[in-house]
Amino acid sequence: MANNVQTKAETSMTTQEISEKFNGGRRVLNFTGKKKIFFGLSLGIILIGIICNFIFGTTLDIQFSGGATLTYSYQGDLDHDKLHDFIQEKTSDRITTSFSSDLAGGTGNNVTVQFAGNEAIDKEIGSTLTADLQKQYPDAKFALLEENSVDPSMGMSFLLKCLVAVGIASVLMVLYVTLRFRKIGGLSAGVMALVALFHDIAMIYFLYVIFRWPIDSNFIAVVLMILGYSLNDTIVIYDRVREQRKLMGRKTGIDTVFNVSCTKTIKRTIMTSVTTLAAILTVFVVASVFNISSVKGFALPMMIGVISGCYSSICIAGPLWVIWQTHKAKKKAAAKK
Repeated sequence: MANNVQTKAETSMTTQEISEKFNGGRRVLNFTGKKKIFFGLSLGIILIGIICNFIFGTTLDIQFSGGATLTYSYQGDLDHDKLHDFIQEKTSDRITTSFSSDLAGGTGNNVTVQFAGNEAIDKEIGSTLTADLQKQYPDAKFALLEENSVDPSMGMSFLLKCLVAVGIASVLMVLYVTLRFRKIGGLSAGVMALVALFHDIAMIYFLYVIFRWPIDSNFIAVVLMILGYSLNDTIVIYDRVREQRKLMGRKTGIDTVFNVSCTKTIKRTIMTSVTTLAAILTVFVVASVFNISSVKGFALPMMIGVISGCYSSICIAGPLWVIWQTHKAKKKAAAKK
């Protein structure tokens, strides 16, 4: 009887009373009340990304589309844009160039030229292009280090396997959340966690589209890492919701329970994200200083993914879960009448 009286009293508590009783007197942030702003911001970014996708299109790296690569070493500092244009003039195929510095190997500066769509490198391409580069830049001492080919069918097979890996990882994550959080509506928690994961994947994908980067193995690696990172943030919040619901009583509004739970975890969530960002930013800065394009191509999307993962766990997955649970409660109440 005492528990029932306490529960009824809690349902009529003011915001100030709730903050004093369940949050040490500190203000409880109203995340669910700002859900329209959060949803509008995400939809706006997604809309911009879709428009850019129509304008720029999506480019697949030769790892997925097939093609050929030639890697050269050279000495000194060259204008990267002019070098790219010079090589493009020598071939009818679309090319991309990436630059790096080989500190360990002692080869100095390297440039990797990717030819899209070639099933195999014509032996004359390497020798002819090398001669042209040595003639155009005699002081740079261009030397061919490596040449590789990727068959288009093999590249597409690799892409499909990567997408299957992402799909399997997503399904397993939803099942895990569904089973672990059965007491707070496991299916709704799992589905909304998946929505947040798709939100983060979209943010990373649109980053590639806007910067016109080709979709490569770095993209798949970043997506898989962010899936785990974002889900961990979401699980921390769900875990606190489950604990807080026991303390506040079943009849306390689910939006109130979520706001209190998220307020208590937001400091930890943000600090974890800031620490992760600091480490990745350090890697990005070092890669930028030494012009290691492959590392920069991994670090920058990771930073965006970490920010998006922190945001989606708090502002997307949680409020959507509250909407689902509120609708479910209203439907159940209506059925009893």
